[in-house]
Amino acid sequence: MEILVKPCGEFYTNCYIVDRKIIIDPGIGAYEFVREHVDKPLAIINTHGHFDHMWDDKTIKEMYDIPIYIHKNDAFMLENDPFGYNPPKVKPDYLLEEGDIKIGDYDIKIRHFPGHTPGSITIEIGDEMFSGDFIFDGSIGRVDFPYSSAEDMRKSIEKFLKIPYDKRVLPGHGPTTTIKKAQKFLPTWLEYL
Repeated sequence: MEILVKPCGEFYTNCYIVDRKIIIDPGIGAYEFVREHVDKPLAIINTHGHFDHMWDDKTIKEMYDIPIYIHKNDAFMLENDPFGYNPPKVKPDYLLEEGDIKIGDYDIKIRHFPGHTPGSITIEIGDEMFSGDFIFDGSIGRVDFPYSSAEDMRKSIEKFLKIPYDKRVLPGHGPTTTIKKAQKFLPTWLEYL
């Protein structure tokens, strides 16, 4: 599986392209990166609804006539930015819940980890987990934003700690980590929440 990544915009939000088919979190300025590396993409998936992860959703959706997937609890953010940055508004096509979905030939596992946002998810494709702003290398997503919840983040961390296998974790910002590595540092964060 080929994974391309580019940190986009002033917040260096990682936009990922899987096998030149699935686009994850096309943030500010991601359109140029996507246009250069895809031919016939299948879908856009947002790990959550924050503007820096969905800014170019509308442009890419209209350019390639592809659907947007996002968790049902964050769908409202694609049309009403809680931070006031006013990204291009767009209506999502598929509202996700926890479970397995299929896009083209890809079997994808969606896990719901609220806290950073109500609809934060991880996306598992093959041996990779895209974690958005839930898990970073050595850190977790902020819980002091509008619609964030420290209590939900605590529950999500406890849930993540029970995952019995290892995969590479590709976060919304910064370098990669792994599930097992994250499970070693996450208990420390429970003390701060």
